[in-house]
Amino acid sequence: MFSVDGDLAPLAELADLATQFGALLVVDEAHSIGVLGHAGAGACSAAGVLAGDVVRTFTLSKSLGSQGGAIAATGPVVEHLINTARSFIFDTGLAPAAVGSALAATSKVLSHPELPEQARAATRTLAARAASAGWTVHDHDAAVASIPVGRSEDALLAQRVCADAGVDVGCFRPPRSPTASRACG
Repeated sequence: MFSVDGDLAPLAELADLATQFGALLVVDEAHSIGVLGHAGAGACSAAGVLAGDVVRTFTLSKSLGSQGGAIAATGPVVEHLINTARSFIFDTGLAPAAVGSALAATSKVLSHPELPEQARAATRTLAARAASAGWTVHDHDAAVASIPVGRSEDALLAQRVCADAGVDVGCFRPPRSPTASRACG
């Protein structure tokens, strides 16, 4: 899922193409773990794309509320990354507290299958309220709503208003994200 506008990639079609051409499909599940698929297993789960040559990367810091990241792949791919990925070679392992909190959050999502739908419902509610207030809201597929607000100053003001109301929103503006300039979501 694209983090700026909430669009989902056509994973089933991409998996078919990868199979057809003998390619490896790499899917960033950062914004779909915990909110899509069976028991929040992600966009690949929702699209039925969990077998074969699929490498899934995901963060532990979004819906799981921890820190760090993980990769789900076949044994040979994992072994290759352990031995050759510079960012992994020169990194340390996750702190035990981060691992523990990620495991606890994963257990919570698995034992409460209604949580992913609640996250998506909260996003739909936010989008509906923004639209009823006159904001433009882009179509979205999961728990990210893109709401362009205009000038950078206006986006920052909207972010502060949301924060004052207890709603945490990201604010993307140039040059950080030229494709989604001045959007909060």
